[in-house]
Amino acid sequence: MVLSLVNLCAREVVSDHSSSPYWLSCVPRELYRALLDAAFSHCRPLAVGELVQRWPERKLTIGGSRKSGQCPPNRLCVQALLLAVVRGLTDKRCCLQVLDLSGLQCEDVRVEDSMGGWSLTVALCSMVLQARAAASRAHRRDGERERKRGLEVERERGTIKRDRGSVGCGNSGEGSQGGHRVEVVGKMECRTNEQTLPEVESVKGVRRRMEIQRRKISSEVKANNSSNSGSLCDQDWDEVVVVHVRADLFINSRSWERVRDALSQLGQLQLHCRYLRVEELSAPSIASLLGLLPQQDLLSVDIRYSSLGVSGLAMLLPLLAPFPHLHSLRLHYCNLDLQRTQPGQQGGLQDMSKGLGSLKRLKRLCLTALRLPGHLRLLLSSLSQPLEVLELPYLCLTSTDLAYLSCSPHASFLRELDLSENRFDESSLPSLRRLLGQAESSLSQLSLCGCGLSDSLLGALLPSLSCCRALRSLRLALNPLSRTGLLSLARTAAGIPSLRLLLYPSPLEEYEPGLPALPSSAQLLDWPLLEEPEGRDLTLRLLDEVLNLKGRSRDLFVTSDLLNYSPDLTVDDI
Repeated sequence: MVLSLVNLCAREVVSDHSSSPYWLSCVPRELYRALLDAAFSHCRPLAVGELVQRWPERKLTIGGSRKSGQCPPNRLCVQALLLAVVRGLTDKRCCLQVLDLSGLQCEDVRVEDSMGGWSLTVALCSMVLQARAAASRAHRRDGERERKRGLEVERERGTIKRDRGSVGCGNSGEGSQGGHRVEVVGKMECRTNEQTLPEVESVKGVRRRMEIQRRKISSEVKANNSSNSGSLCDQDWDEVVVVHVRADLFINSRSWERVRDALSQLGQLQLHCRYLRVEELSAPSIASLLGLLPQQDLLSVDIRYSSLGVSGLAMLLPLLAPFPHLHSLRLHYCNLDLQRTQPGQQGGLQDMSKGLGSLKRLKRLCLTALRLPGHLRLLLSSLSQPLEVLELPYLCLTSTDLAYLSCSPHASFLRELDLSENRFDESSLPSLRRLLGQAESSLSQLSLCGCGLSDSLLGALLPSLSCCRALRSLRLALNPLSRTGLLSLARTAAGIPSLRLLLYPSPLEEYEPGLPALPSSAQLLDWPLLEEPEGRDLTLRLLDEVLNLKGRSRDLFVTSDLLNYSPDLTVDDI
């Protein structure tokens, strides 16, 4: 990547922190973005903090999609950013109103010193609570200052009254009897004056008088609020939102309480969630969390490893309906096993179907390992519009489910389809071919990993696959293919002009002896490969010949590395 002159100069400027007092006072606002990018890319957390604390624009976006080869922000820089946002709340030079951190997290464990979604969520909530505590301390300091000022005013009033009383008594004495008579009259006049003072003055003690005054003021404010509910007086001093923070929240059982506190307490910083991912939470906890989130920003919900059951999902799905822009729902390992009949199971499925039907903008649906054989029609027929992304791995699909899917309104609109770990046989082939034919103009990603596709089954599907002219990613790992079947797959894949990624299975010839004739995906995953590299080298050489013959050696990436390949290669990186 070629750096511009502005980027090169920005890198030199932020490299020397000792010079920051000089350039911060005169740098124009148009250069803040370039300086901040340079501070992030070269890990200058002090420069990040000083720039963000003085941010001259209303919006700051950090994160989002990164370019190829671009590293995610360093953990220290992210922490400096969050601390600077809190300091900027009291800095008159800061104009920040919207902080967008969506996509900032990095879940790649191979990238050192990056901040994942779990730790970033905790840091964001700590920032919100810290800003709330700082505002509370500032408010208490202001109140103490006002109290001391009131005490000084009361002391001055008391001194003036004593001076006036002593002057009056000195001018009225003419002998002992006259003095006594004037003293009595003076006391009576003082009592009369005290009775004419307001109620606040009749109470002894400065703190008590101030408390009564404060109660009177608060009662007047409440009366005004009842007549004009839309005014700013409806909010307390610490409930006026100064900065809106948009982020992706990753919540589990350990961070749940901190996130709840940050969302439930209003303050100068308000969290807005774009992508919500929860793990190991109960259905009531997830329901409580959904009730705290702002409704206008949530786009995607991802629930994983939570023992919800049919009843829990039936309770949660209607709670997602109030989010108007929600278009993605992913449910992974939520403990739904309908292979065993249970009381009330059918009613719960009907409620789930109604809940899915209430999500009017749903475009992506993922149901991983829910084990719902024979119920696909019941769940998908209630949707008001066709899905574009459908992920059904480990769902125990039957031939009836595939028959419905191939004829459903969703088939011709699918862009991504994942049917991995659903074992297919001869009875599934007509529905699969019909499904591929319906989606041939729209399907860009297809995953059939671990589906038990042998040479004969895959050979029957290859003509339908070759018609998918928009296909960019094809994943077929953990299928029992021989080297001959793999080469047939490679020829078909090379004939699809749009294809950019082929994840192929290791051929059966590369495994140690002892595999059954048609091994399962679990057996293929656990069975050791041959230690001699001759078999793998032969496979790679034959694949290269096929790609070179088709002229696809440069733009089609083929791999059998199931664990380390990157799905992002299917976009534009190849």
